[in-house]
Amino acid sequence: MIDILQVATLPPALLERLSKNYRIHDCVDGKGADELLSKVGPNIRGILAGGTQGPDANLIGSLPNLEIIVSHSVGFDATDVAAAQSRGVIVTHTPEVLTGDVADLAMTLILMVTRRVGESERFLRRGEWLKRRMDFGVTVKGRTLGILGLGRIGKAVARRAEAFGLNVAFHDIQPLGDLPYRHYPTLLDLAEASDILLVACEGGPANRGLVNRAVLEALGPKGYLVNTARGPIVDQDALIAALQTGLIAGAGLDVFDGEPSVPDALLDMENVVLTPHIASSTHETRRAMADLVVANLDAHFSGKAVLTPVPRQIS
Repeated sequence: MIDILQVATLPPALLERLSKNYRIHDCVDGKGADELLSKVGPNIRGILAGGTQGPDANLIGSLPNLEIIVSHSVGFDATDVAAAQSRGVIVTHTPEVLTGDVADLAMTLILMVTRRVGESERFLRRGEWLKRRMDFGVTVKGRTLGILGLGRIGKAVARRAEAFGLNVAFHDIQPLGDLPYRHYPTLLDLAEASDILLVACEGGPANRGLVNRAVLEALGPKGYLVNTARGPIVDQDALIAALQTGLIAGAGLDVFDGEPSVPDALLDMENVVLTPHIASSTHETRRAMADLVVANLDAHFSGKAVLTPVPRQIS
């Protein structure tokens, strides 16, 4: 059997499927990693990674016979892709199959935070409706949704947003050709023009803290921030301060910096909708992601080209 190192928490059903053809070595929590790798390191030919748990350059460099890293996610910022590719190690991910569900959740958060759905449910459950009417939310029709990162998911959200009567604008560092949405050359320009700002760009060190206090100030006291991408893209301390002081009106967050820990300040706020990184968490999408993980591993170790390699990160 082929030896594979697991460094991310993965669905039990996927691990059961893989265990039929691969010998999986659990190194998720890092405990006893040195002892484990001293025994099996030279035998490891593949790594099972995830969107928020992946191998760094040191781990990649310590495995002399590593051939492939398979990430159970569309994002691959937790893996040092450049280090892997510099050694000729293939890295794969699971694009496309989760686009629809992530876009659905983004649209859900947009509607929930503007219409105060989470807040209104808590209002009802506390029995407040028996005493008074709740304050109003705002309609999304006619407002501008600014999308930071108009990739697969950003475009899918844009299509959904149009059906709700939102005007769509975007900022992206990649040239995207002729699109029916207004492009803004900087993130600050986009935030200033937006009523709702959706974070849909890639994570990673280059984008850490990209949405900072200046961006939130530009979004303004009637603006809403929604993030279904990666938590560290948003300066979380700046976001908390902006929400507490009314610098922005509210936020819908599926991802957090330091998750699964979530600051008490966010948990205590009524104008924030919080979900535990569930954008791709449907039975259908997770099954399709698992299928791609298995297919990429099987293809590589049978001498075929992998199905979904990540883009080249080195020249």
